[in-house]
Amino acid sequence: MLDLLRRKWRFPIVRLIAFLLCWTWLEIAGVVASIAFWVVGQKRNSLLHYKLQRWWAGGLIRALRVTVGLRIDVQNPEVLVPGPLVVLSRHASLADSLVSAWAMGNVAGLHPRYVLKRELMLDPCLDIVGHRLPNYFLNRSSDNVQGELAGVAELSHNLGHSDVAVIFPEGTRANAVKRQRVLEKIKERNPERAQLLEPLTMLLPPKPAGAIALMQGAPHCDVVIAGHVGFDGLDTFGGMLRHLEQENVRCVMWFRRIARADIPTENMAAWLDQQWLMLDTEVKTQNEVLKGMK
Repeated sequence: MLDLLRRKWRFPIVRLIAFLLCWTWLEIAGVVASIAFWVVGQKRNSLLHYKLQRWWAGGLIRALRVTVGLRIDVQNPEVLVPGPLVVLSRHASLADSLVSAWAMGNVAGLHPRYVLKRELMLDPCLDIVGHRLPNYFLNRSSDNVQGELAGVAELSHNLGHSDVAVIFPEGTRANAVKRQRVLEKIKERNPERAQLLEPLTMLLPPKPAGAIALMQGAPHCDVVIAGHVGFDGLDTFGGMLRHLEQENVRCVMWFRRIARADIPTENMAAWLDQQWLMLDTEVKTQNEVLKGMK
């Protein structure tokens, strides 16, 4: 009814509600399955839980495709093979973390381990399954910063050939307001770094401590920079509706692999800043390509 009153003939509210219903069903199914695993003594069977995670992620991607019409193109998943790897990923919306799990787990066949914010434990399925798999739920307000960084580093210890440790160095979903706020804070502490990162127009300046801890926890692993376009603006309810009003909703994800021998062991924060400036340029270029395809 609201869509009709607003003369939105692509029915964005109806489609968003349909997706939320699919999400709810998948959440309930995931919780029921995890309880069943506990009942039959498979609580610690990580392979079984990774299969559940792939089913859950695949179901959500199919729901996005059917209800929202979102088409996702993973350009070069072969870059992720072989593991083990550390992945530093862009973060623009609620959807991109889901898509990264699908790309790495379902498409590339890897076992992703995530550094996640503690607030995500409010999601029942993510809370239960996320704690049974080797993820780390970061407490961003903790006074024990070194303890949190030690937990992040521990996540990337002993990665197997099918494992990948993933972190979002921006720490939160990027938008213009947050970008300016972060740059102003950096300028107070380090004017030179703020000037260096001023050209960023799509990404937030990275928070280096967590990314460095994850890389140092796996000193022999290659690093992958993960970029994507098409998810910007999906961090708010209004942004989701605006996307749903478009005729074609297409998202692209890509990966750039860096050999560990090419990553400096000293001043890794400066190296990360340069990678983020490069990724910002890649995002702008891909956005122009995406606009040209519509």
